[in-house]
Amino acid sequence: MTRKKTIRDVNWEGKRALVRVDFNVPIDADGCVGDDTRIRATLPTIKFLRTHGASLVLMSHLGRPDGEPDPRYSLRPVAQRLSQLLDADVRFTGAVTGPHVEAVAAGLGPEELLLLENTRFDPGETSNDPGLSAALAHLGDLFVNDAFGSAHRAHASTTGVAAHLPSVAGLLMEKELNYLGGALEDPERPFIAILGGAKVSDKITVIEKLIHKVDAILIGGGMANTFLAAAGCQMGSSLVESDSLDTARALHSDGDDVIQLPVDLTVADSFSAAAEFHTVSVTDIPTGWMALDIGEATVAHFANRLAGARTVLWNGPMGVCEFPPFARGTVAIAEMLAGLTQATTIVGGGDSAAAVQQAGLAERISHVSTGGGASLEFLEGKLLPGVAALDDQEA
Repeated sequence: MTRKKTIRDVNWEGKRALVRVDFNVPIDADGCVGDDTRIRATLPTIKFLRTHGASLVLMSHLGRPDGEPDPRYSLRPVAQRLSQLLDADVRFTGAVTGPHVEAVAAGLGPEELLLLENTRFDPGETSNDPGLSAALAHLGDLFVNDAFGSAHRAHASTTGVAAHLPSVAGLLMEKELNYLGGALEDPERPFIAILGGAKVSDKITVIEKLIHKVDAILIGGGMANTFLAAAGCQMGSSLVESDSLDTARALHSDGDDVIQLPVDLTVADSFSAAAEFHTVSVTDIPTGWMALDIGEATVAHFANRLAGARTVLWNGPMGVCEFPPFARGTVAIAEMLAGLTQATTIVGGGDSAAAVQQAGLAERISHVSTGGGASLEFLEGKLLPGVAALDDQEA
């Protein structure tokens, strides 16, 4: 992959940085930020720009407000939290563009910050409207994209503005590209991928991309049910994608020595946190019961395959981890990765990243990606629009 310019390649003295960040964070019922992980993740970029003499105009989306202002999705609580984290005033105009926003941006001195209102309050954001892109670009001298989690969206604030300004990656974007790109292009071996989640159909392209690059793919979660059914196991009432059985069969036969499936499963009599459950071999699932997690023998089998790994990539939970009785397999994988001190461990976004955070193990993982859909598309080998729009490093 062509290396992109970063904020390290720019002299920021007296410059105004228009920075796309990912502040799509949960807002509690009392109007406060519920989890500031994504805000903290972009602090190194913000601090770098400030210490190198730039003023900053920050922009982000939050939720899905359908192209019009909605107070439930205002970034005002984010401005307040960012102000606390930086111990600095963060101005907030309550608008995305307009004469007042332009005046405030133009008046920023070195190190000063302005956070725009939710970019999705303007319908031109998701349609990548040229007019909105130009209006946003007018607010800065250079564009910095530090929002890897939105890099798979060709929106006005992620790609449109890049057509108008010199465009570079922030430190978080650079880190994401280095870790994920490094795993795909030049991994230290053994290289093990762990894939979970509900559906095979969501991960087919990732499996096809990885199957000839890795030493093993450990498959859990609902998608394992489809692979097991394709191998002839009776899966009871488990989630099985009948449309994907032939694909699973073909993938398994293509990577027979690579794809590793569960040997036992925790099954339940209903889809509920209060369901009756026990662990059975994959060949002994009772009629009417459903697989909701991997079992202890599978955890041991996966641990054996992970021993000695030097690169591990994990995307997707091993079970229905929102129900505590069926989160054990996912937590066990998180603990295994945290214990692989000699390996580069990379956790994709979404549920697996949340599991690592909730288990308090994030600090012991080499890299926890901030992008769910973006990391998945990157692993599929797709060129992300928000990355493609950045300026290339000179050869």
